[in-house]
Amino acid sequence: MIFIKLILAHLLGDFILQPNSWVADKENYKLKSKFLYFHILIHTVLSLILLWDLQLWWVAVLVGVTHFIIDAAKLSFQTIKTKKRWFFIDQLLHVLVIAGVSFYFGEFNFSFLQNQEFLKILMAALFLTTPASIFIKILLSSWTPAPDGPNTIQTESLSSAGKYIGILERLLVFTFIMVNHWEGVGFMVAAKSVFRFSDLAQAKQRKLTEYVLIGTLLSFGLAVLTGIIIK
Repeated sequence: MIFIKLILAHLLGDFILQPNSWVADKENYKLKSKFLYFHILIHTVLSLILLWDLQLWWVAVLVGVTHFIIDAAKLSFQTIKTKKRWFFIDQLLHVLVIAGVSFYFGEFNFSFLQNQEFLKILMAALFLTTPASIFIKILLSSWTPAPDGPNTIQTESLSSAGKYIGILERLLVFTFIMVNHWEGVGFMVAAKSVFRFSDLAQAKQRKLTEYVLIGTLLSFGLAVLTGIIIK
């Protein structure tokens, strides 16, 4: 399958066979960096080797040329603040090029969009992301705890970490249910209890502990209920 072979070549070329020193040199010297051209050459050669068909030489060249254009754009326009954003844009564009080549050879079709089971699972997974977070936030809005006093232990938290932890835990619980591994749900509950409630016990905030416990049970319960309905 061309898609798998080109993705394998991409993973090898972009991550395994690209030292950090090359990345740093490209970011410093941009299009003047010799390692940019070594990088493109490696991608082209890897694509040709993994395709293992000389008649598809033009595919390897196309991958190399588009890879150069995408990398050149990223190096030219990214800044320190937008570096993370450009990394994901860069990777997405590379995958889209490979997907386009695979689509040209008829490896992809969109028949899965007619599969109702797939659409139900997709709908449920999307619901368990931001929509479920909003539902839980609204349900908990009247119970948002305030600090108990000046002696309360305050801990730093990553920006929006709670939101993304909730989304990931619901998706994992939903996945465990869909593949009939309910023991995974128990593992998730135990793991979160160990990491989260130990901090709350140290903080000695009863209201905050109850608030987090209700939110956690709502999050897990919503994921379990969604999985049961879909099943």
